[in-house]
Amino acid sequence: MADYDRDGALQELEPSPVEETPLGNKEDYFGNQNNSEPQAQPIRSSTLGLSQHSPIWYLTRIQKYSSYVFTAYGAAHIVNTSIIPLITRSVGESERYVLLTRPYYQGIPAEPLLIIIPLYAHVLSGIALRIVRRNLNAKRYGESGRRKSFFSGDFWPKVSGISKLGYPLVPLLAGHVFINRAIPQQFPGGQSNVNLSYVAHAFAKHPVVSYAGFTALIGVGVWHITWGWAKWLNLTPEQVTVQGGERELSKKRRWYIINALSAAVTGLWMAGGFGVIGRGGLAPGYIARMYDQMYQQIPIVGKWL
Repeated sequence: MADYDRDGALQELEPSPVEETPLGNKEDYFGNQNNSEPQAQPIRSSTLGLSQHSPIWYLTRIQKYSSYVFTAYGAAHIVNTSIIPLITRSVGESERYVLLTRPYYQGIPAEPLLIIIPLYAHVLSGIALRIVRRNLNAKRYGESGRRKSFFSGDFWPKVSGISKLGYPLVPLLAGHVFINRAIPQQFPGGQSNVNLSYVAHAFAKHPVVSYAGFTALIGVGVWHITWGWAKWLNLTPEQVTVQGGERELSKKRRWYIINALSAAVTGLWMAGGFGVIGRGGLAPGYIARMYDQMYQQIPIVGKWL
């Protein structure tokens, strides 16, 4: 750098650095990288990180893993009520295997662990998820959103196809439990009276109600479970990750595959249930009379048939 002295002679001066940014501001912006003092460590929670997740995270996992457990029961049930009858081609022969396997999933503690607790957890967590998401949507609208009625449809999440199958499945399962568990408990012998002959007698005595009821239960149940598993495995059409023209093709391919698998499982279940058990005929003697008394306890049967 150059400058002139008092006599007008040119003289050389040492360069003077210019602080364009104060030190404090630079440290605030870039951080103190040369500070030798140890930085304060973040305080770790004593809850093993559980508090880091939202209620939606917990509810989603409860709904997911409860369906895993209930699927195990469903697999055992289709073996007893379809695959074994298809192999033996006889209701009487099939009942021998049902009696062998029943204690493993219809007793304490198997039944509460495989059926009751997972079913309640799955249904209640699904309802809770919708309520939590509804409240989050309402908060996004501020005070005006919170003042609206809880039952207003403005903030509720869209009902997926899987949920549309799940809601009617609940009363269908409740009816199935009522017929096969609650009613027999009112008669001598209780649950021991319920076997494949009990179901075959219903098909022979009340075919319209039996075929309609089991068709709805099996169809809705299988489609709900199959699409639910596709969702957990990220295989539904909405979960396609490819872009461009291949995206629509992949979505259609997944849609057809999932529905074809659902139809195949439904067909397998109905083949043994309807083709063998449904054609087993009336039970003999006093057992038939007891079954008739049991089925009279069903409101739709006792009133209309």
